[in-house]
This record gives sequence, C-alpha cells and structure tokens, in this order.
Amino acid sequence: MGEFKVHRVRFFNYVPSGIRCVAYNNQSNRLAVSRTDGTVEIYNLSANYFQEKFFPGHESRATEALCWAKGQRLFSAGLNGEIIEYDLQALNIKYAVDAFGGPIWSMAISPHGSQLLVGCEDGSLKLFQITLDKIQFERNFDRQKSRILSLSWHPSGTHVAAGSIDYISVFDVKSGSAVHKMLVDRQYMSVSKRKCIIWGVAFLSDGTVISVDSAGKVQFWDSATGTLVKNHLIANADVQSIAVSDQEDSFVVGTAEGTVFHFQLVSVTSNSSEKQWVRTKPFQHHTHDVRAVAHSPTALISGGTDTHLVIRPLMEKVEVKNYDAALRKITFPHRRLISCSKKRQLLLFQFAHHLELWRLGSTVATGKNGDTLPLSKDADHLLHLKTKGPENIICSCISPCGSWIAYSTTSRFFLYRLNYEHDNISLQRVSKMPAFLRSALQILFSEDSTKLFVASNQGSLHVIRLLEGSFKHLHTFQPQSGTVESMCLLAVSPDGNWLAASGTSAGVHVYNIKHLKLHCTVPSYNFPVTALAIAPNTNNLVIAHSDQQVFEYSIPDKQYTEWSRTIQKQGFHYLWLQRDTPITHISFHPKRPMHILLHDAYMFCIIDKSLPLPNDKTLLYNPLPPTNESDVIRRRTAHAFKISKIYKPLLFMDLLDERTLVAVERPLDDIIAQLPPPIKKKKFGT
Repeated sequence: MGEFKVHRVRFFNYVPSGIRCVAYNNQSNRLAVSRTDGTVEIYNLSANYFQEKFFPGHESRATEALCWAKGQRLFSAGLNGEIIEYDLQALNIKYAVDAFGGPIWSMAISPHGSQLLVGCEDGSLKLFQITLDKIQFERNFDRQKSRILSLSWHPSGTHVAAGSIDYISVFDVKSGSAVHKMLVDRQYMSVSKRKCIIWGVAFLSDGTVISVDSAGKVQFWDSATGTLVKNHLIANADVQSIAVSDQEDSFVVGTAEGTVFHFQLVSVTSNSSEKQWVRTKPFQHHTHDVRAVAHSPTALISGGTDTHLVIRPLMEKVEVKNYDAALRKITFPHRRLISCSKKRQLLLFQFAHHLELWRLGSTVATGKNGDTLPLSKDADHLLHLKTKGPENIICSCISPCGSWIAYSTTSRFFLYRLNYEHDNISLQRVSKMPAFLRSALQILFSEDSTKLFVASNQGSLHVIRLLEGSFKHLHTFQPQSGTVESMCLLAVSPDGNWLAASGTSAGVHVYNIKHLKLHCTVPSYNFPVTALAIAPNTNNLVIAHSDQQVFEYSIPDKQYTEWSRTIQKQGFHYLWLQRDTPITHISFHPKRPMHILLHDAYMFCIIDKSLPLPNDKTLLYNPLPPTNESDVIRRRTAHAFKISKIYKPLLFMDLLDERTLVAVERPLDDIIAQLPPPIKKKKFGT
C-alpha cells in the first residue's frame, strides 16, 4: 500500500439535520426524506440506496409533510403555509402555492393520485386538484375546532380520516362534511392528560381507522359506527408516526423513545380465517424520537431526531439473502462537503449557512509505522464565511492554489479572491456576477486555478477564466438534445484539456476544453455515478457507480481500457460488492500511474492495476501475509486491492503530496453529543 504520513482531521464540526418526514414511492422504488432544515433528499432504493438527488434547505421552510403523486411528482408542505412541487429533472422548486389556512401540518394524496388534501392550523381541510403542470384549489371541507395534524384517505377515495387534538374526524369527500367524530381517551398511564394529540392516522380498506397519539397508544376504530374496537398501549411517551403496507397486512409505528414497533395481521388459530392485529417485533435502532416511518414491500424505514435513516429488511419478504437483507443506517450525505487546496494545505468545510477555512497543522517529529506524531504547529481556523439570507449552501470549492473560494445558494453565486500576507488573510468579493451564474449545483476549479467550471440546474456547463480579482466568460456547454438534466458531478484533467460531467440519469459526458466542444459520451450504465476523476498523463476517466462497480474509460481512445474490460470479465470480489456506502472520492498518485485511490465512509482503498485481481476465495481485507513470510510468498498472495479501515466515518480523504494524506473523520459519538437529550428510560437494575 505504501507508507504515508496522514493528517487525521476531526475538527469538522458537522451535524446532519434531523429527519422530519419520509415518503416511499412504490412505482419508482424511491424514498423522499425531508429534514428539519428544509432539505429534501431522494434515495434510489434500487441503486443500492444511493442519495441521487437533493434540494437544499431554507430557514423559512419547515417541512411537515411529504408525499408522491401520480407520475412520480413530489410535493411538500410546511409551517410557512405553502405547498411546494419539486422539479426532479432540473433539481429546483417548480412552484409554491399558498393554501391560505396558516401553517400546514399534514398532507395526503388521493389513492388515484389526482387530488391533494392539506390540513391546516386554522382547522380547515383544503382539497386541490392536481393538473398537468400545477395544482388548482377545488374546495374546503367543514372546518374543525383545532389544527389538523394527520390525514389518511380511504383506498376507495370516498372518505378521509383526519387526526386533530382529542378527536378523529371522518369526512365524506363528495360533500366535504364530517360524518363521524371519535373522541380519544386522554388517559395516560392511569393519569388524565390535558390534551391527547393524534400524531398519525391510517384508513384501511375494511373501514378500520388506526390512530397513534401522544398518550403512547395505538388504537383501532370502526369508521362506520365511530366506536373504538381495540387499544394497544405500547410506549410511555408519544407514538409519533405510522405507515401501512400496500397489502394492509402489516404496519409500523415509531415512538418518542426511539423504538419502532411492527404490527402484523395474523390468524387467531391455525385453521381459522379470522385475523387480528398483533404487535410482533420491536426494534431499537434510534436513540431519539422516531418522527417518520415508511413501509416498503421488503423493508421498514424510519428516521428521526438522531439524524439516521434506518432501513430494516423484512427477512420473510427478502427472496435472496444478499446485502439487500442487511440492516442499513445512512447518516452522512452521499456528496462531498469538503474541498482541499493541496498547495497551501487548506481545507474548506461546507455547513448549511457558512464555510470554514482551516490550515492543517504540521510536525517535525519522525516515527515508525503506526506512531502518532505530536504537532509542532496546530491547525489554524483562518476564515468563517457566513452567507446572507435564509437559503442553504448547495455547493462550494476552494481552488488548488488556495486563492479562490466559490459557493452557491439557490438564487446567488459567490466568488471570492483570497490574499495571504504572513499570517493574515484578506477576502475580496468578485462583484457583478452575470445573470447566467445565478445558481450552481456543482463547482470545480482547474488544476492550475486559472479556470472555473460551473454546472447550473438548467443542465448547462459554464467555463470561466479567472483573472486577478475578476473573470471572463469563455463558453457555455448546453445540455444535450434539449434536455434539462442537471449535472451533479464534475472532474477535470490535470492538464486542463478535458472536463467530465455526470448527470442524474447515470450518463457521463466528456468535453474538450481546448476546442470547447463535446468530445464523447461514455456508454450509459444502469446505476448512478457516485464519483469520477481523470488520471494524469493517460487521461483515463475512472467512474464509480452506486452498485460498487468501477470503470476506467480512455478519453483519447473513446473506449474502456484493457484493465477495465478485464475486471468486468472476472468480476469484483463479493465482499467489495456488498459494501453499503458509495465511493465519494477518487484520486491518483502523482508518481505511481498504476495506483487508483478511492474511499467511501468506512474504508480507504488503493487499487494497484499492476497486481492480479482477487477472486472470491481470496481474503479481500487482509491481502498481505505476516512480515516474517518470504518475499516470494508475499508477492504470490498479494492482489490489487489494498484496503484500510482505520479511518471512519470518513467524509474526505485525498493526497496532499506523494507522501502525505489528509483524512477527515466525523465520529458518530461527537454528533450524538450535540443532539438534544433523549427521553430517559428506566433500565432493569437501576
């Protein structure tokens, strides 16, 4: 693997936002997740649970509800009183409509996908018609006395159940009138509470309404008579969320204690056709409130205050016991929040509303392999750059020379020139940015820091030449064949002649920067691209996909390299393919052209193309025998993949020079320590 001096960085004080709601789309097998800062993320469950798209947050957009409509259209609603539809191609907000009912607490799409219903702060329920390109207000239902906190349609689309404070209402959709009002018992652990909040409702085909509330109860109601049928007290705190499977044979609920309970419809006796709901499995994968749950055909999905997205497979529904059957816990975004200036040994950290610039520490001490060396000079926090306005930062980058910083929000693009004088740093903003640079999805500087590449959310790529304190627009590459597919990943060759750009539909385009034209398009692949980079000298493009496949494509020859064809023919090691976090960064050793360096959140790997590939009988993670073995045996058992799992969770890793690495870690314990305290539960023996 070679010997490197490693800067082990743990001062990136990044804390993900908590999960507020989730929505599963059965047709596309995608999951939408909204967080407390207004960010919305789209996960492709068929592509190894990869986070393929995201919409940046906004301070005024506290999302309370999220749902999919017919035609894979995504809507959200929140406390600012607006209903938002997202453009999943251009990756921006298509439009926002005010519901005029105050803050929106709940939203539900009709079973046929043509109507949208929202529940508001003022007790009103508002029905909207979903048209081809917008939503149109249709009418109001009977106004209730308190806010509408949860909604659920009957599968026939004729009735709606609405959860409020202390009662559940059943509405006739045709007339908009309440046909039943079911009062909920305020009793909580034999003590009468002041209010009982109905956090979630589910309307089943047989007319049963299932409710979950702040008294820790799961209750079953007969909507025809308005009576309570069954009651389950499952928690000492709020039950905050519920989701039912499409077959209506199981449902899942999440509690404020961090527990997820699975209920299943089972036969009373082995020969009986009569069935009843039984609490079958409790899962404790969260430390804090479980604010949102979803039920896919093969898994239970949950998320909450502890920021983790947990996907728990239902083993009886998983046909093949492969890595799809493993529990998944997604904590960190599948995109880079860190950029590096190798020349000045600087790191730029991206947060929601500010950037931090740090200079790495240094040491003059020496030691043997595995030693921790004392710092002779500590890391310096050089710059804290705060954004103006309520919008979150989408992307950011520092130039390799350390003299430029660029970042973008949804509506503004910022470019700064940095000047260094001894230990002082001064910042000069480049003013009068052109209108076409209003927003960016991805930013990248060339290796010599003379060019800036900006990918906009309209599918175009801008090439900017950087001058002393100003810039010049060189060219704009327009999207292919009139599409507006957004480019999410960029890579530039070290010689500055080639630019590779990857879109949301797994395609990769290569542009010739010298002649300012499209050079070629890499053959499309079924899984989205997670990382890409262009090797020095050879100009080979290395592409990593979400299914853990790695391809090497020769840009000059416009074809896959011989090494790439060999590895596709033989196949990757099964343990390599079973990794559950995507590769997020690829780089190359300047003096070792046969080495490819890459990492995901839990491993760092150097692929040596000169060595043979491992087969499934070979040890993948321990390729080297003990050092007392002879060199002949060591060479015979060595293979191309050299993997280190010392650094984790690993958010960023790159070469600073041929002997030095920088690794940025974010331990989960540090994140949990900054979260609000969880509900205390009495443990046995304490």
